[in-house]
Amino acid sequence: MKKILLLSDTHSFLDNQILKFVKQADEVWHAGDIGDLNVTDTIKKLKPLRAVYGNIDGTDARAEFPLDAKFTVENVTVWITHIGGYPNKYYTRIRDEIKINPPKIFISGHSHILKVQYDKKLNLLHLNPGAAGNHGFHKVRTMLRFVLDKGEIKNMEIIELATRG
Repeated sequence: MKKILLLSDTHSFLDNQILKFVKQADEVWHAGDIGDLNVTDTIKKLKPLRAVYGNIDGTDARAEFPLDAKFTVENVTVWITHIGGYPNKYYTRIRDEIKINPPKIFISGHSHILKVQYDKKLNLLHLNPGAAGNHGFHKVRTMLRFVLDKGEIKNMEIIELATRG
């Protein structure tokens, strides 16, 4: 069993609210637009981190993190990318591959819009944790947390942080 904290679009912002939830997780996943690598360096000091770079990330983040992260945890296949789209509107780069080999969980960020949506056609769960940072149009900073246990996704929670300042 693994407790996962999923966040995205920190845009160089990390505060004690986020860190409180990082400390409660077994692993942290970041779906891009990290910004300053102090964000990921701080998280890595506390918990194992899986991350991808996003469109605002510079060469340092692109050197450290991939465009796509594909892996399996607790018998659950996962694909994380920053710009991925959502069911019936997957980004062009994603579309063909996701149809051939869909993961059990597909994660993207970028939109700053929290979304938990089941794709019935591809039999996968699409997650976008919204934006944990202060940059963007979103009013409430959000993250997701859940448990992976022997092939199952359990106890999905939306975490609403303080309003964007």
